[in-house]
Amino acid sequence: MTEKTNISRRSALAGIAGSAAVLAGERKAAAASPATAPAIPAAANVCRMTPRMVEGPFYFDPALLRAEITEGRPGVPLKLVLQVVEGATCQPISGARVDVWHCDATGQYSGYPGQGDGQNISTKGEKFLRGTQMTGATGEVTFASIYPGWYRGRTTHIHFKVLLDEKAMLTGQMYFPDALSEYIFANVPPYNARAAKRDTLNSTDWIAGADGDHISFVSVREEADGYVATLIIGVNPAAEPEKAGFGRPPGPPPGAGGPPPGGPPPGMEGGPTRQRGKGSIVPGSGT
Repeated sequence: MTEKTNISRRSALAGIAGSAAVLAGERKAAAASPATAPAIPAAANVCRMTPRMVEGPFYFDPALLRAEITEGRPGVPLKLVLQVVEGATCQPISGARVDVWHCDATGQYSGYPGQGDGQNISTKGEKFLRGTQMTGATGEVTFASIYPGWYRGRTTHIHFKVLLDEKAMLTGQMYFPDALSEYIFANVPPYNARAAKRDTLNSTDWIAGADGDHISFVSVREEADGYVATLIIGVNPAAEPEKAGFGRPPGPPPGAGGPPPGGPPPGMEGGPTRQRGKGSIVPGSGT
């Protein structure tokens, strides 16, 4: 982005210090724990029932059981650690299938035509930034990816789906700190090579707003070569499996912008006026 923002690395570091401090404070305890102990501390995310949310128009199952999902797409390295638990008891669920999918640094999803700011790029036949993992005894899965980009009408997010016995039990979306996203998009290639400007933040995204107070924010910490994002996903194993379109939010309120349910979001005009955000740190900056 070319628009200047009120950014300082010091203020950005303060912006994500809460989540980073929580995770850093647990490292010594994790090192002293048995190898089967979960990598995600309970304090990283409040254990609760994660709300079902819109699947979006760009999901498909590429049948790829893999942890590395980048397929060479450029971007800031991101290690994604998810733990699936019973929302009522916080007990880990083993044997759960977890699918993740998200856009690349320039807002493109794999497998579909009409991608990019000009809606003129086809990624049909490609499977980048999609993958599946099965949870172990601690209920955890790990994916090696890149920090997701953005597209018009949506804030930065990653989609996930949890299946038990191959039945879709929970489809959701996880969100990232706006301060961190703003700094990366303004300063790091290829995120900052786009002429289009980001138009939607967490607070103005109508789909994220449908989660109300239960929006699923990841906890983020910086490492030497990238970021680690963690999220606890609370599932009700006794619930009825999802039906097609279940959890799909209503259309956006008047003037809110954003894509209609099921409509392709990339390249859509409209949406709220972009708000100026704080920046954040880049891996290896040391500040």
